[in-house]
Amino acid sequence: MSERRSYSVKMVVNGRNINEVVIDPHYEAKHSDIDDALILELVKYLDGREFLPEEYDREWEYFMLDRIEHQGNLYRLVWCMRDHCLFIGVINCFRR
Repeated sequence: MSERRSYSVKMVVNGRNINEVVIDPHYEAKHSDIDDALILELVKYLDGREFLPEEYDREWEYFMLDRIEHQGNLYRLVWCMRDHCLFIGVINCFRR
């Protein structure tokens, strides 16, 4: 597995201006049909929306959006945000 990869974006999620998406390579171990380009397309579905966290861990919030429809397939995206930070961390992504 490779290291985390970072991509510049311009979007608003939960009222926060987001300028970076950091993708953890965790998904590569079991989901070879997924790549960073697809994840970045799925992350666009978050833009302009509000989400309630599934979990809190100190300054981290963890989210899950299920059944994202993209090009005829459904996906689950698991991501996190950190207090006062301008990035989204993608933890996992897979097809449903």
